[in-house]
Amino acid sequence: MFVLQVVIVLLLVVAAVVALVLQVRHDSTKEARNRSVAVAEAFANAPGTREALGAPDPSAVLQPRAEAARKATKVDFIVVMNTDGVRYSHPKEDRIGKKFVGTIAPALAGKTVIEEITGTIGPLVQAVVPIKADDGSVVGLVSAGITTESVGGAADQQLPLLLGTAAAALALATGGTALVSRRLLRQTHGLGPHEMTRMYEHHDAVLHSVREGVLIAGGEGTLVLANDEARRLLDLPADAEGRHVLDLGLAPDTAGLLATGRVATDEVHLVKDRLLVINQRPTDSQGGPPGAVATLRDSTELRALSGRAEAARERLNMLYDAGVAIGTSLDVTRTAEELAELAVPRFADFVTVDLFDAVLSGGQPETTASLRRTALTGIRKDAPLYPVGQRIRLVDSAPQARGLAAGQAVVEPRLGEAAGWQAQDLERSAQVVAYGIHSLIAVPLRAGNLLLGVVNFWRSEKPEPFDSDEVALAEELVARAAVSIDNARRYTREHNMAVTLQRSLLPRTLPEQDALEIAYRYLPAQEGVGGDWFDVLPLSGARVALVVGDVVGHGLHAAATMGRLRTAVHNFSALDLPPDELLALLDELVGRIDQDETAEGETAPVTGATCLYAIYDPVSRLCTIARAGHPPPALIHPDGTVEFPEVPAGPPLGLGGLPFETADLELAEGSRLVLYTDGLVEDRSRDIDVGLELLRSTLEQAGPSPEDTCRIVLDSRLPTRASDDIALIVAGTRALDGHRVAEWQVPCDPAAVGEVRASVTRQLARWDLEELTFTTELILSELVTNAIRYGGDPIHVRVLHDRTLICEVFDSSSTSPHLRYAAMTDEGGRGLFLVAQLSERWGTRYTPEGKVIWAEQPLP
Repeated sequence: MFVLQVVIVLLLVVAAVVALVLQVRHDSTKEARNRSVAVAEAFANAPGTREALGAPDPSAVLQPRAEAARKATKVDFIVVMNTDGVRYSHPKEDRIGKKFVGTIAPALAGKTVIEEITGTIGPLVQAVVPIKADDGSVVGLVSAGITTESVGGAADQQLPLLLGTAAAALALATGGTALVSRRLLRQTHGLGPHEMTRMYEHHDAVLHSVREGVLIAGGEGTLVLANDEARRLLDLPADAEGRHVLDLGLAPDTAGLLATGRVATDEVHLVKDRLLVINQRPTDSQGGPPGAVATLRDSTELRALSGRAEAARERLNMLYDAGVAIGTSLDVTRTAEELAELAVPRFADFVTVDLFDAVLSGGQPETTASLRRTALTGIRKDAPLYPVGQRIRLVDSAPQARGLAAGQAVVEPRLGEAAGWQAQDLERSAQVVAYGIHSLIAVPLRAGNLLLGVVNFWRSEKPEPFDSDEVALAEELVARAAVSIDNARRYTREHNMAVTLQRSLLPRTLPEQDALEIAYRYLPAQEGVGGDWFDVLPLSGARVALVVGDVVGHGLHAAATMGRLRTAVHNFSALDLPPDELLALLDELVGRIDQDETAEGETAPVTGATCLYAIYDPVSRLCTIARAGHPPPALIHPDGTVEFPEVPAGPPLGLGGLPFETADLELAEGSRLVLYTDGLVEDRSRDIDVGLELLRSTLEQAGPSPEDTCRIVLDSRLPTRASDDIALIVAGTRALDGHRVAEWQVPCDPAAVGEVRASVTRQLARWDLEELTFTTELILSELVTNAIRYGGDPIHVRVLHDRTLICEVFDSSSTSPHLRYAAMTDEGGRGLFLVAQLSERWGTRYTPEGKVIWAEQPLP
């Protein structure tokens, strides 16, 4: 290719040079003829030329003129001669007077003579013209000549330009050839002509012989190439190539795919009566030209098989979705609804789930019992099927009863002809058939050997009855759902047991007392039974103890542990212990529980149990509080301001080793003390500090009574779905009127006992309690006598008129008296026995200064 281009360029250059030379020669000759004739005629007709011929010495006149004209016109010579051809002028003066060399005969006849000759100065062109007189006779001749070399200099100027242009053209041709060669080598990957020819032949043969259509569309959507199979499959016209794919009469979806050039993988398109699988990829992904190549494969033969595969895939997807969508909660009813919602409308038009009542409550079902419609889902809401909640007692001929008895699915392909099914309810059966429901699959819900109920799949839209494959799918769906429903049933049973245990352990009614106005709420968690508890415990001396506790966790273990701790608090409170000492004993108890469960291999110790214990005295209005890892109490003052008193936070119960501290609060009458568990102020979405501030703002807006306070707190602070139990106690404080309190200091003298009896008699008269005078005198006599005899100064007597009449004797001794039965021969030992017999309750409590022996009598 390169040599051919060089030869062509050289031939063109030679041809151009030859043409230039010939053209220049022709032009030079023509120019010489024209110029010589013009100069000769101009000089012959010039004024004075004819007159000079008649002068005595024509050469003297004509020679200067001829030379001047020759130089002006740039010719080689101007010769004036007579009619005999003798020269009168010549550039070379030695040739004047000699004979002119050339043809003059025609000129003498009055014509112009032009001839080309080779003279002494080289090839030239000379012209001879006559000089005529007035009468037309020739009186002389003028000849002018010029060499062709003088007028041929243009060729010398143009030839270098021509050669330079030829060289540039040769260089450009060489560079262009090199670039084309490199591009061809890159595109053909170094293949030679033979390899390229062979490849094209094979490509063309393969393209048109394969049984798969191939289409190539350009970037504008123009069809560039279509093989024979593509033309056949798409029924393309003969002139399809070069036309836009949208103009080929294809289906809109197929034409749109080919026109856009988007990537497609195994897309199925219906083209007339063929089902084509189309794959399409762009051609410019690796630097190629814009466009796309598509392949088409006829899958019409696989249509039926594809339909069956699609149905199988849909069934597999449904089974997979069943494993994900059924059993998301541990609620029996919701699980049954999930099964019905999954199957409609993908499998059946209506689905009903009927369960035994015992299953709904978590119990063991009995197959002889009636069923209850638990779930109903359909494509429409007006189907005349039994509604949800309807109790159903099956007749023996019903397909559901037969399925439960046999333990396998029963199919009724044509309900209009199923007499056994219609016998269940003749009127409703007729309504169902008239509604359009024509086919039924009844599948028993079986979990192991346990029958939980039956699931019914109803069909109305498709005219075909359920087939065997669909029966198998229904059995598989129900089998998977049965596991989830049984799990929900077991959870319901355990939850009910835990709720029952918890309710039995929590206080059902609060004891009667006048020190505090109590309102409370207990809300269990949505996810299970927890370990929160509370209690109100009347103590001696008209005092009341408030306790709130929390065991971390849910379920039976937490509820049982809570019951043990609440029982322990009851027992410890009977000892009249201060709050810090009671929490210390409770902490030791929890530690022992943990040790016992660890020894038994349990994995759920009670670490994390918290408790708050408070004792309120209505006489002194003093409230003593201690807490073990529990949130602090809130205090609402009578003016409505809210604060969280500083109560030392002890460690949670069960850690051991650290003492508990108390805080003493003097509460004004009408204050409200708010005790709660952490479920009220803490959850996964916020920190406890945020919850406490929210609780403060809520309490500031609470009503004046404890009941209003509980309601407002729960209405505003209760989470939509509590994850932990919530226990809340609001205690409004009361003060015991000073007129209901009588106190006396007793000297350490046995004679003072009489004065005490006299004083208490007068006080009981003021309170209109004369009926209790004798027993009260006897009780105080025994208690004061013991204090004087066995106790120490100071001795103090206090009588309280509350719900009962309370007698208290204080002394500085820490020795506790013991009740004993005196023998017949003993002189003493019967005092406390008499006190115990005469009083409703009696006991001893210790103070930092000593002890108090008290006794309560019911009011008449």
